Amino acid sequence: MKYGVCIVSVAPVRAEASDRSEMVTQLLFGEKVEIIAVQEKWLKIMADYDSYVGWVDPKLIKEVSLAEYQQLSTTQYASDLFNLMIDDENPCTLTLAAHIYANDDQKINFGDKSFEYLGESLDATRNETSIADLAKLYLNTPYLWGGKSNFGIDCSGLVQQVYKLKNIALPRDASQQATKGEVLGFVAEAIEGDLAFFDNEEGNIIHVGIILEDQKIIHAHGKVRIDPLDSTGIFNTDSQRYSHKLRFIKRIID
Repeated sequence: MKYGVCIVSVAPVRAEASDRSEMVTQLLFGEKVEIIAVQEKWLKIMADYDSYVGWVDPKLIKEVSLAEYQQLSTTQYASDLFNLMIDDENPCTLTLAAHIYANDDQKINFGDKSFEYLGESLDATRNETSIADLAKLYLNTPYLWGGKSNFGIDCSGLVQQVYKLKNIALPRDASQQATKGEVLGFVAEAIEGDLAFFDNEEGNIIHVGIILEDQKIIHAHGKVRIDPLDSTGIFNTDSQRYSHKLRFIKRIID
């Protein structure tokens, strides 16, 4: 088994070994991966954070030893929407929630590859910012299937990254996230930070959002936006109709 770490701001992870293949998720800077297979110009990887499997361009991954892979552990994440880093004397931008392993002199080292991190970071284990306020950092981020950064994000990516910033690990997809937490009986029982799940006509979970105060929900639909929520579902204030049918609400944080 080989191991690696993402060395660019955002790396697309695809369903197949092709640039034309569907992007199923992304890796943010500093995310660790297991390299499962090599196929010509592609690596098949499994993300350490959520065990998601897909194909990635090897130029976006720095291979590291097993010992270094095991030592790379952090609850420090980039805390601004745009975070400056220097790569070989060239500036680049890291997204919110990038994984930061900076030492005292702000250096990040992956094997023989070195970066200088000049942005801000937060410790997720001591993060006192509310789930709602963290989610609102992503407001107006364009919807992007498979996305999980403030350059483009999908509904479950939004939920996963916001909860990550509170040191709570959730799976990648909405259907997987729906298996976590405690089911609530009524919308009226929900509190800020609970998750609302929505299904299609076949009963499959297809959407998720984070409940806010005053019967509102923040979710990624076209862009990250806030809409009213009731027992029927999400009422889209632009189209003046319900966009998603509520299945159930779950509480992740006690």
